[in-house]
Amino acid sequence: MVWRVGVDSGGTFTDICLFEETTGRLEVWKVSSTPDDPSRGIAQGVKEGIGRVEAEPQDVGYFGHGTTVATNALIQHRGVPTGLITTAGFRDLLEIGRQKRPDLYDLQADKPPVLVSRDLRLEVPERVRHDGTVETKLDEEALRQAARRLREAGVKAVAVCFLYGFVRTEHEETARRILAEEFPEAYVCAGHEVAPEFREYERMSTTVVNAYLGPVMQGYIRRLAKRLSGLGLSATPHLTQSNGGVIGFEAAARLPVRTVLSGPSTGVVAAQEVGRMADFCDLITFDMGGTSSDVALLQGGQSRLASEAVVHGYPIKAPMLDIHTVGAGGGSIAYVDSGGLLKVGPRSAGADPGPVCYGRGNTEPTVTDANVVLQTLNPTYLLGGRMPVRQDLARAAIARLAADLGMDVMATAQGILSVVTANMARAIRVISVQRGHDPRDYTLVAFGGAGPLHAARLARELDISRILVPRTPGILCAMGLLLTDLRADFATTRLHILTTAALPEITTAFNHLHEQAEHWFREEGIAPESRRLARTVDMRYAGQNYELAIPVPEGPITSATLDALADGFARAHRRMYGFVSESEAVQLVTFRVEAAGLVRKATFEPRNDAGPDASHAIVGQREVWLPEAGGFVSCPIYDRDRLDAGNRIAGPAIVEQMDTTTIILPDMTARVEPYLNMVLEAS
Repeated sequence: MVWRVGVDSGGTFTDICLFEETTGRLEVWKVSSTPDDPSRGIAQGVKEGIGRVEAEPQDVGYFGHGTTVATNALIQHRGVPTGLITTAGFRDLLEIGRQKRPDLYDLQADKPPVLVSRDLRLEVPERVRHDGTVETKLDEEALRQAARRLREAGVKAVAVCFLYGFVRTEHEETARRILAEEFPEAYVCAGHEVAPEFREYERMSTTVVNAYLGPVMQGYIRRLAKRLSGLGLSATPHLTQSNGGVIGFEAAARLPVRTVLSGPSTGVVAAQEVGRMADFCDLITFDMGGTSSDVALLQGGQSRLASEAVVHGYPIKAPMLDIHTVGAGGGSIAYVDSGGLLKVGPRSAGADPGPVCYGRGNTEPTVTDANVVLQTLNPTYLLGGRMPVRQDLARAAIARLAADLGMDVMATAQGILSVVTANMARAIRVISVQRGHDPRDYTLVAFGGAGPLHAARLARELDISRILVPRTPGILCAMGLLLTDLRADFATTRLHILTTAALPEITTAFNHLHEQAEHWFREEGIAPESRRLARTVDMRYAGQNYELAIPVPEGPITSATLDALADGFARAHRRMYGFVSESEAVQLVTFRVEAAGLVRKATFEPRNDAGPDASHAIVGQREVWLPEAGGFVSCPIYDRDRLDAGNRIAGPAIVEQMDTTTIILPDMTARVEPYLNMVLEAS
């Protein structure tokens, strides 16, 4: 027997998904996360999960892992002391940025702290022009002096980012060599390796973030690798990237900036596969965990891949799935603001101490506490009975909040859910309405430990008529690790007007990227028959500041390719901005190649229809507070594991399983489709 293991380490729980390749057996497991050292919780969860299926560590043939280590280090500013070496005259670029306020109308809004203090941003004489010609040769002695100064200052990492270093890389390569000689113990990265694209501020920011996180990720990966080895696992471990693909631990340590969305990205990958199985291709994914909610839009079964994003205030130029995050999770804390209004999040109780009902000392009510009081969540235990909860403590905490608001306890608990629902609806409007998509045309895919619990109310808020709840929603991100491929992305910026005169340059650019991709394929040992390439080019009207990514047809670059690019750009521009300009020149900006190494994935077989009767899955009744019905309503409780294909449930009802709880509101029905995913629809 060969088991494939996926592990998603979140802020509250660590999720384990185990899939046996021969029989198709699927098992899931959850343990509490260990924020002080996530590798400890992962090792414990893997050990328990393997033991639960009566397997041995040597039976594990694949190990994939999604982590929030890089994200949390960036949010909490727990990276290492970092230095920056850049072109003379450009050290303040990192602080000046684009001269934009975080919020246009908030005069009190603060920018995030600069990751490298001014005294550690050092300049050296060198200058490359935009066309690649050298205006000033690199002063190697000045660079050696800069390296010594940074070493004396006690920095642990150094970012090298020269002006137009992505056009001509020799100066940055020389800087790396000299730093290795003068400061061998430092973690060093260069801009042309991390973000070989134009826009100097964003490239510098990305390079600095990579250096800032590098030693943190290196240390974490070493500890995790040691713990996995100690368990007896011999499978080569992989880590998720922000683009939804996986890479080896060594590559992740070299480019940690590409893992800042490691955790949520595989949830989108898994949701894409679940949607395909259920025959829904236009999806809005809704992943609600303990700390945050992550949402993404998939059109035609594909998630948009962004080439740049601002992550917790820091611009990052790295391929990542277009995921929008808000601080709205089960552990989000409810409070009364200075104006006397009820607010929820983004502050979270996390895994320790966790919500008040965990009984670990927290006194501030959370979203989970509200659900326990309303009894939409089991008021006595979670995780299938493994985690007892204290409803009395949750009620007391919400009662204190209710007193401050001048409301009763149940109205306050329901108010917490209403506020958090509004926060999540706003996030979905960002990725849909604001980008020309009507959410009513999409199916909401609800997952994460708290997603199915809130999906019905969120769908009503957005007037979405259909909800898809995967078979194992609470561990879908972990399952996504068993459904994704090895991936790497390569890019180069070359500005050309979209005319036939640019054909030779376009061909040269893509040939260069193909060579890099082939080198990566060989390094990863990917067989030729398992190699896949996809090309895109970022395009804009000449003079615009932002680009749209347009797919490039397969085959040689010809005039027909240019016509396809022009048509694709016109459609994308009309959808995004509402118009097309026939008279403006169209510009090609950044050329991209996505390389994928196909791996064996978990597969699922459909079940035969067992008929609509689901009464055999009822395991009890519970009074649940439903404002739609005027108060407490007796709801049947269904055991998700007993439901079979074809079963139907009429709301109101509660469906419980080890990893999550699903609420079916009045005037809603649920059916179980052949792959055991639940489809909720408004009656």
